[in-house]
Amino acid sequence: MSASTAPSADGDRINLRVVLPGLMLAMLLAMLDNMIVTPALPRILGELGGVSHLSWVVTAYILGTTVSTPIWGKLGDLYGRKTIFLTSIVIFLVGSALCGVAGTSVLGGTDNGMIELIAFRAIQGLGAGGLLVGVMAILGDLVSPRERGKYQGQFAGIMAVAMVGGPLVGGLITDHLSWRWAFYVNIPLGGMVLVLLAAVLHLPKRRTEHRIDWFGAALLSVAVTSLVLITTWGGTEYAWASRQILGLVLLAAVTLALFVVVERRAAEPILPLRVLANRNFALITGVGFLLGFAMFGALSFLPLYQQTVQGASATNSGLLLLPIMVGAMVTSLVVGKAITRTGRYRIFPIVGGFLMIAAALLLAQLGVDTTRTVSALYMVVLGVGLGCLMQTTMLIAQNSADQRDLGVASSTATFFRSIGGSFGVALFGAVFSHRLADGLAARLGPDAPVLGDGAGASFDPAKLDLLPPPVREALFGAIADATSRVFWWSVPFALAVPLLAWFVREVPLRGPGDAPGATGETLADATASPSHAAEAASAPAPARPA
Repeated sequence: MSASTAPSADGDRINLRVVLPGLMLAMLLAMLDNMIVTPALPRILGELGGVSHLSWVVTAYILGTTVSTPIWGKLGDLYGRKTIFLTSIVIFLVGSALCGVAGTSVLGGTDNGMIELIAFRAIQGLGAGGLLVGVMAILGDLVSPRERGKYQGQFAGIMAVAMVGGPLVGGLITDHLSWRWAFYVNIPLGGMVLVLLAAVLHLPKRRTEHRIDWFGAALLSVAVTSLVLITTWGGTEYAWASRQILGLVLLAAVTLALFVVVERRAAEPILPLRVLANRNFALITGVGFLLGFAMFGALSFLPLYQQTVQGASATNSGLLLLPIMVGAMVTSLVVGKAITRTGRYRIFPIVGGFLMIAAALLLAQLGVDTTRTVSALYMVVLGVGLGCLMQTTMLIAQNSADQRDLGVASSTATFFRSIGGSFGVALFGAVFSHRLADGLAARLGPDAPVLGDGAGASFDPAKLDLLPPPVREALFGAIADATSRVFWWSVPFALAVPLLAWFVREVPLRGPGDAPGATGETLADATASPSHAAEAASAPAPARPA
């Protein structure tokens, strides 16, 4: 890098000091949404629909995030991250405002309220995908992987604030205002992020041929949507052998095959296959996928269990998740400092994987008689496991990619974690609904009044005291049984996490003095091929921010 393009270390530090608060607020914005909405879900379902829709309120958001992340990452690499990042904030805010008015007279009535909410949650998810990818990619532009460990702890603290404050604020809003304010609250926070980053975020201008792989993006979107619909509808809306499910299986297989062909030939592939060819990157994205599948999917059902079986209010159900958040925050701070000090990271995803297994087995023991103290201890184990995994997976993924592919690497890692969560919520939602219906039928008979109409149960936790005692006890037993079954299903996926992490190689983390184009593989003399090494060596070094 020439002297004219190399920034001073002081300049880098000054830029980072003014940008970091804005990035943290953006991360808080993205993380806060699902955390605030989760305690409100039972009330939303009580007003707009039945419990069978629970997975779709969450799945629509995750699906929007999942489908959009590769596109956001590539757009940032091509057009510059600042404009793309600010655009994603605007989309997120528009989606939040629309979610708040779903089912009201503003949109013509309440008959299609749940359909509207699901559609607007998808719009929210599109914006959130850009937020999550943008924060990680911008941080990767400003900080070397070796130094990133100390900032990892700070971002983990922001995530913990969102996870702790989100359910608490969501519960307070649900109990004292309306669930609609769980969406409206994003608007002032998002407006502050938008103004702050527009003023202080300065990144290098990029000169790149702008060839967006729209065909590849469309194929990937169709494939992902098909796979999520398979896991959502299979065995519930349609039989597994029905023409609808088999048609979706065929559509997913064809579009995935075409996607691979298109990506091999595209001038600017939306998901470059060279990134996935890196051993560490492939392994750690697999870990991220399983992390989303096994834990984030199953966790969607804890607030319902707490608000019904354990008798917590929406506010208290948020506080009851505190052990997970504290465990994750403290562990992430310790792990981040350890990685910065030693440069070693391989042990953490392995330990985190074993803790995930233990947490899944413990949470599978939840029942109608489980005390809040016991469930809190189970959740601490889960939080410590998450603290070992959440930011470490992104750090390893970014260290395994060239600087020119940083946006794609960040978006791909986020993509696999998001799609894992999407599949997990969809699959576990089907498991939960199935088990709940079977449990109620076994306890109360096939015509149990609590089941409501054919759309599924439409009970509101705030109205449980109105149910006859035998019906209420049967409902509690069925919910506890369904929650336990969800965590049992998460165990096989958790088992694969330490297995994949075991094969990750300990590659030195790039420091501030290393060339921006060097990858972790290059530092270990383990390039994938001579042609790839030549390509990396000949690529011009990207400009660093002034």
